[in-house]
Amino acid sequence: MSVTHSGKSSSVIKSSLIDADGGILVNRVVPEAERGLKAVEAGSMPKVRLTKIDLQWVHVISEGWASPLKGFMKEDEYLQSLHFNIMRMKDGSIVNMSLPIVLAIDDKVKEQIGSSPDVALIGPTGGLIGILRSIEIYKHNKEERIARTWGTTAPGLPYVEEVITPAGNWLIGGDLEVLEPIKYNDGLDRYRLSPQQLRREFDRRQADAVFAFQLRNPVHNGHALLMNDTRRRLLEMGYKNPVLLLHPLGGFTKADDVPLNVRMEQHSKVLEDGVLDPETTIVSIFPSPMHYAGPTEVQWHAKARINAGANFYIVGRDPAGMGHPTEKRDLYDPDHGKRVLSMAPGLEKLNILPFRVAAYDMVEKKMAFFDPSRAQDFLFISGTKMRTYARNGENPPDGFMCPGGWEVLVKYYKTLQAEEATQQAVLSS
Repeated sequence: MSVTHSGKSSSVIKSSLIDADGGILVNRVVPEAERGLKAVEAGSMPKVRLTKIDLQWVHVISEGWASPLKGFMKEDEYLQSLHFNIMRMKDGSIVNMSLPIVLAIDDKVKEQIGSSPDVALIGPTGGLIGILRSIEIYKHNKEERIARTWGTTAPGLPYVEEVITPAGNWLIGGDLEVLEPIKYNDGLDRYRLSPQQLRREFDRRQADAVFAFQLRNPVHNGHALLMNDTRRRLLEMGYKNPVLLLHPLGGFTKADDVPLNVRMEQHSKVLEDGVLDPETTIVSIFPSPMHYAGPTEVQWHAKARINAGANFYIVGRDPAGMGHPTEKRDLYDPDHGKRVLSMAPGLEKLNILPFRVAAYDMVEKKMAFFDPSRAQDFLFISGTKMRTYARNGENPPDGFMCPGGWEVLVKYYKTLQAEEATQQAVLSS
């Protein structure tokens, strides 16, 4: 049975494929009948204002992506996550929890809270979001958090600069109660399926295997090759109806990544053009912010998909990685992400599917699995190179991406360049 914020049983929320971490899919959204009273109660509590990215984490916690976590981490949970990448349950079992999910406050807010056991959470635009109960406030050692999460304190880490550096010197943990499901009203909410909704959809489609693919870039034909090949492999293993969860990350991303709305439009074209089969593919948005923390973060990405009901997870080269912010090299070893996933404590029940590297075969004029025996025939087109093609109005080699998807990218970069030119003209004048 699932458990609501109040501890009462609700309807069964599980697919037959894989149990949520801790055995229960967390749901921290207050039942509609109780919302009015909770809102009145929150009115007399000290207030903590959330940033846009804090709100994304509220979304993540409230829907159970981080199950069994029921709120922002208290100090014991934070220390287990930061130092061991796990959380230990009361029965002694462990679940993977590689990223600290925390809420920072400054000295002034800490003083205003005083000895209050509960606080109200206010959204970036001033509306009441929810309540944090039985709170605990503890020191936010930023340097330790950064060093242990990223393995470096080099300047230029996007999440650090956007979220951690400007944050307060205290962390506040507690049990979360969210008054209403989090919505963004950006035209994409229909794609934001909760773990509960995804599990029900997998059951509706009678999936006997669900394989998740995490991405933050447009889908090119190399990605499609990997996803279609994975389905072929699962059919060969004896599964009758493997379903793909194409699961783009929808929270914070760095400035030069393609925005979510453009990526979602591009993904739609990939399905329309038949590169992926709509009958065996579910496209949904994963609401988590992106850390770019390599092997540490890829464990979070895999763990969250367990809670969504996926029992297979595709992992490739340098998952959740990025270039070093100050040196011309990868920040992480490109092979370490998939190796760490295959050994990570708490992820044993998830089947990890490493895939071979795909590149553009200049002889066959299509994306293909890299063949080292004729390495000279292959062209590697990175995300950066793909964005450069689109920005310059150049076409990639035929067969790199479906035409409809490529048109979406070119249109986006043309619009972006026009906006940049307008801004430059305003500054010049």
